[in-house]
Amino acid sequence: MKKTIVILTLCAFLFVTGCATLYPSGLIYTNIKLPVTVTANNGTATKVGTSQCTSILSAVAIGDASIETAKKNGGITKVYHVDYDVKNILGIVGTYKVTVYGE
Repeated sequence: MKKTIVILTLCAFLFVTGCATLYPSGLIYTNIKLPVTVTANNGTATKVGTSQCTSILSAVAIGDASIETAKKNGGITKVYHVDYDVKNILGIVGTYKVTVYGE
């Protein structure tokens, strides 16, 4: 009986963690880069700005990962496109970085 409960619990855990998310995530480790948006502005980006926030134990999150902060940090007034980086280890420490490209 105990073995059945353990197996059912593990199956339920795998089922719940397999749900669709906004981005692909690994249960143990995640390190991905995704596009956020593209504008109608054309040309080669001459400036890059970043902003970042951090999550600890999924209980505390600090920082400012806004596009506006990334623009300010890069001295950007005209945005070409925006990317989003996610790094997370076991849900213990996660960093979320927004990168803005423009001029």
